[in-house]
Amino acid sequence: MDDERHWLGLSGKVCVVTGAASGIGAAVASSLAEAGARVALLDRDVAGCERAAQQLNAQGASALGMACDVTDEQQVLSAAASVQSQLGPCHALINIAGVLRAGSLEEVSIEDWNTVLSVNLTGYLLCARAFLSQMVGRGGGALVHVASISANFPQTNSGAYSASKAGVLLLSRQMAVEWGSKGIRSNVICPGMIRTALSAKFYEEPGLEARRALMTGSRRIGEPQDIADVALFLASPRAAYINGAEVAVDGAMSSMLMDMVPRPGYNETV
Repeated sequence: MDDERHWLGLSGKVCVVTGAASGIGAAVASSLAEAGARVALLDRDVAGCERAAQQLNAQGASALGMACDVTDEQQVLSAAASVQSQLGPCHALINIAGVLRAGSLEEVSIEDWNTVLSVNLTGYLLCARAFLSQMVGRGGGALVHVASISANFPQTNSGAYSASKAGVLLLSRQMAVEWGSKGIRSNVICPGMIRTALSAKFYEEPGLEARRALMTGSRRIGEPQDIADVALFLASPRAAYINGAEVAVDGAMSSMLMDMVPRPGYNETV
């Protein structure tokens, strides 16, 4: 534990995680706490993030859970002020809060389309802007945005999801360019298939997990911890010269296209 804290250089630093009540967000918050960071957990599920924060505090961490709708600028600004007053100026913001509203492009309602863009894209901007001055004031900081491999590969019948995640890629690169001179780094993680509460029902179908795993080079479904490990590195001083990057954490799923082409005697994935 001490070696991990020393290597990452996150001990005592204030890190903020949105969408922290469950899934990937909860795993990131827990891992940050284990690395010695002071962690603020933000989520619309106030009971969930407060419960997660209490668990971390019971383990000796310094954690703060609070309600925050990332689409509401005033709530975001209020959360940022609370973080600074109770924990200190923010070193790293990990943007994870996200939603999906199913529907084809032909049928998805504009209300659902705008909801997804508001949470998955505009929310990332609002949170980054709210914590920017704190990072600049302390001499620099790190932004880590969780997008998806669907930012590069259209996820059909998912409304604005792919469009919102593609927007995150360019938003992060623009932040890296505009804010890099202020000491701010901005990078993206693009997860592939990750087992969370939202996807758990898919794996109830017999044989589905094995078929899905076969679509990855690593031959397994990812876990929230797989994303958390990368998020910690990108948030840490160890990634000091990584800026404007996009990291696919998908077990090589995005490299499997040619292996999906039937070649009798050569491949095992079709």
